[in-house]
Amino acid sequence: MVHALRQSIDLVHVLFSGMTIADSTRPPSSIPTEIGDPVNARILAVSEDRIAGFLVDPFGAIAREAELPLETVLERLRAMLASGTIRRIRQTLMATNLAPGALVAWRVPAERLDEAFDFMWREDPFSGHIVIRSTDGATPGSGYRLWTTLKVPQGFSMSDHCNFLAERIGAEAYRAMPAKKLFALGVGHVRRKGMEPGAKSDELGTIIDTNVVELSRREWRVLEALKRELDVSEVRQDIWSLRAREAGEPVDEFVRVAQDLGARKVIGRFSTFLEHVKPSAVGTRVTRYNALFHWRVPEGREIEAGREVGRHHILTHCYWREGGAEFANVNIMAVAHGTDKATVLAHKQAIDDHLASIEMPVLYTNVFWGGRSEIKPSEISPTAYETWWRSVTKERQPNRDIGG
Repeated sequence: MVHALRQSIDLVHVLFSGMTIADSTRPPSSIPTEIGDPVNARILAVSEDRIAGFLVDPFGAIAREAELPLETVLERLRAMLASGTIRRIRQTLMATNLAPGALVAWRVPAERLDEAFDFMWREDPFSGHIVIRSTDGATPGSGYRLWTTLKVPQGFSMSDHCNFLAERIGAEAYRAMPAKKLFALGVGHVRRKGMEPGAKSDELGTIIDTNVVELSRREWRVLEALKRELDVSEVRQDIWSLRAREAGEPVDEFVRVAQDLGARKVIGRFSTFLEHVKPSAVGTRVTRYNALFHWRVPEGREIEAGREVGRHHILTHCYWREGGAEFANVNIMAVAHGTDKATVLAHKQAIDDHLASIEMPVLYTNVFWGGRSEIKPSEISPTAYETWWRSVTKERQPNRDIGG
């Protein structure tokens, strides 16, 4: 009740004060845009992954949490977005609850690997994270170099989509690994800098289900307006009044629908996203190494193990996925980033040591290192899927097969 009242008060405040917020009068070139700037670091430590759910005034929430004036936050975020330090600002969704998804590993001939990467990046809007990975030696699955996350909108076939992609990129084989449970989800590179190996929460990792929620046409319309990334001119306090007009809704109704979607657990975070590996304009890197950790634990203990792994702060993702025989039947996977390989491995060892300390058997483990990578939000709109499918296959309708 208190939260809803605060949201209503914030809406009134935004509607009457947001319109007066103009672009900063400070020359853009004089505004610091590097992540190492102390003010920017304070903002990013909050804005990357600390603003959960749908808020009427997300920039106000960032300002309060960072203990900075709102205008400073808006000015710095505009400058960082314009300079490319921030690659996007958007309201994220719990896409695992809006579209069936999978992590897909592709075995592609070496001479076609870059071509396959480019197709996934430029031609398939449903593939999100695209990474070329390698291992430190010949291990089970090391021939699967191309890894992607994939979302196929509700009502369409995952297997048909994967088969189409496999044919287009010349894949010799692929392994699709849907998430059965999630235990950690939140990319916050700035706040993770300097984190000590073994740092973990007192509580076990939260279990996040991947059940798909069905939405009405109106809810999809609001969601599509809500999730589109902001351009520089939209970094202002009254962003939802702009998006409400786009969705054809009065702002109070737009907010009400968005809040209802949040209550149904399909809204993620309001987030700023930094480049993971690419250097900034002056050569600063947020991170250099992207590690995908694999563990195989005894069947029936996946949730117990996942919660123990997921409590470690260094992890941006942790989930239960079945790797199959291709990957030595691993079932717990997690992702960590860092600027030093030895430090990333020290974090992995700390997790291994923790599992040993609680007598959790680890039957096999491995690390897949990320190289070339690109990241974009996976499209999840059923309407967008139909349009795309017709454009690339020339068929009138894609197959509808939820279980695909």
